[in-house]
Amino acid sequence: MTATLLPQSVSSVWVRRWTWATLVANVVIILTGGLVRLTGSGLGCPTWPRCTDDSFVPHRELGAHGLIEFGNRLLTYVLIAIVLATVVAVWRWAGTSRSLRQHAVVLAFGIPLQGVVGGITVLTDLNPWIVAVHLLLSLVLVALSVWLVVRVRGVAGPAADRGVRRLAAALYALVWVAVYLGTVVTGSGPHAGDANAPRNGLSPETWSHIHAVAVYALVAVTLALWWAVRGTPLRRAATVVLGVELAQGAVGFVQYWTGLPVPLVTLHLLGAAALVAAATWLVLLVNGAPGARHDDAEQHRVRSGAER
Repeated sequence: MTATLLPQSVSSVWVRRWTWATLVANVVIILTGGLVRLTGSGLGCPTWPRCTDDSFVPHRELGAHGLIEFGNRLLTYVLIAIVLATVVAVWRWAGTSRSLRQHAVVLAFGIPLQGVVGGITVLTDLNPWIVAVHLLLSLVLVALSVWLVVRVRGVAGPAADRGVRRLAAALYALVWVAVYLGTVVTGSGPHAGDANAPRNGLSPETWSHIHAVAVYALVAVTLALWWAVRGTPLRRAATVVLGVELAQGAVGFVQYWTGLPVPLVTLHLLGAAALVAAATWLVLLVNGAPGARHDDAEQHRVRSGAER
């Protein structure tokens, strides 16, 4: 099975496929985790690492909520398998480097760490601040996955000028500020993950407006960057980021005025992952996006010369 999935001589195509699989899996686990909360199944398995005090699997009396929560836990193991396959692929790739291997390993260690944080959210009865950390860590893993995808694609062009790099840095900082404030709003809202889960006690209306201000600032900086990179290859990436922001903002406003329906909240959560991914991609391109230094053939040539 391993030989089929990962040939002995791993090509660039295989490495790219596995890094993309890692990125997609990290986004999917965010989506399924959100569905656990939105269906009120956050405590479907009331303890951790077991589902109940005497079983690792849910009992019939836990009902659909137990199955939903347990299913999300099982998906973590699928994600671990995908990331481990990615580590092996990067390790075997002729065009790899020590830093690429370290990058893949750090990403792999992030998955069990995320699982532990998820367990803590259960043990604290879905404390909204811990739930926020759980989501933010998942988004960090998405960013690391995007970075790995970009790196294995190869060497990119030179970095942009200082002014563009500063705008990109401000944009990226505002992305994380907006995402964090979004978790604060969520922690004050109705979708707690369980009927008895605590809320953070803050005003949803007030913090929704604060969140919106951060989004306005983010869009303004993105527009400035979009204009600054006109006529360059970076314009496409800036356009994608701006499009994601506008779509995400539209969903946010509609869900706010329609009482936070589950489908829109789910779409907004997926949009957060898309925003982090797109913004990470843009920032990497602006800064030159260092990748693998050689393709497979060139790396073989270098190694063969060193052996002789």
